[in-house]
Amino acid sequence: MGNVTDDIDRILGQWARERPDLDTEAMGVFGRIFRLSKLAGDATERAYARFGIARAEFDVLATLRRSGDPFQLSPGALAASMMLSTGGTTARLDRLERAGLVARSPDPHDRRGILVRLTPQGHALADEAVTAGLAEQQRLLSHLPPERAAQLTTLLRDLLNGL
Repeated sequence: MGNVTDDIDRILGQWARERPDLDTEAMGVFGRIFRLSKLAGDATERAYARFGIARAEFDVLATLRRSGDPFQLSPGALAASMMLSTGGTTARLDRLERAGLVARSPDPHDRRGILVRLTPQGHALADEAVTAGLAEQQRLLSHLPPERAAQLTTLLRDLLNGL
């Protein structure tokens, strides 16, 4: 399998020809990660589009859904979980609230605060969308034997933990 090449190998070969002094291994790793991210992101986005939402809206719904019963969080906790600014979260919440997928209500423990919760429609859509998105991701990995997929998971985790 050492003879299998891809577009990244072609690019690295060009750099090796033009700049043989460069060690381009990192370029190969991250070039592949970037391409995989784009391809997987686009495929997942198409899966969510069938439900009338984009990945940004899915992130909100999924964060609320996985938070557990009663499927509600403060906007600040929601933003922190998604690593977004509160301003970016507000725009998403506005769209989801208009669609009837989330509702905002006063926080009974904080007179100044509000809580965002999934509506029954939002709960159902989150479950359907996560199933569809996961199926798409599994399809993308399906050509790897399970042990190679597990190895890839370990390597990517190690890389992320080292940063």
